[in-house]
Amino acid sequence: MRNITIGKRAAITASLAFGLLGLAGQVMAETPAEQRAEIQKMRATTLQRLYQVHPAARADVQKAAGYAVFSNVGINLIFLSAAGGSGVAHDNRSGKDVYMKMVSGGFGIGLGVKDFRGVFVFSTTEKLNQFTNSGWEASAQADAAAKAGDKGGAAAGAITVAPGVNLYQLTENGLALQATIQGTKYFKNDDLNAK
Repeated sequence: MRNITIGKRAAITASLAFGLLGLAGQVMAETPAEQRAEIQKMRATTLQRLYQVHPAARADVQKAAGYAVFSNVGINLIFLSAAGGSGVAHDNRSGKDVYMKMVSGGFGIGLGVKDFRGVFVFSTTEKLNQFTNSGWEASAQADAAAKAGDKGGAAAGAITVAPGVNLYQLTENGLALQATIQGTKYFKNDDLNAK
């Protein structure tokens, strides 16, 4: 009987968390054009902030095959955490943008809302296309510490989350020293991309 009660509480908490995330997404913008404009604005603001707190990141982003910028809002309610967000992947060679979504969920103790930005940098067009066309799911191994120097091809301050893919994660306090994207899935936003 106790397990059923805990299961019901978890289901209610999950519904509440995902409901709040959905409401937050709806408040952001109404039409696809407005949503794309908001995402473009978020990208510009995020890159500007990244270059302020970590100037060397500009060269890393510019010389890459492409990059993706995401805004993530996470909610922790007692034992459940949920996050959702949106972003855009950019191919530096073709200039093409692909609008994307992200979702994650998990269990952990905590209460509150977290807001952070992530900038993925792709070393090859193949890695970028794989990310945008097939989607990507960050596993527990993506929970890695930032490199102290320019080792293994990763720029200082970036976190290598997969071969050929680095991540700069920004919080209110600046550049995060550890990735917190495990259990997160990234995929195309069909509503915002031209058919």
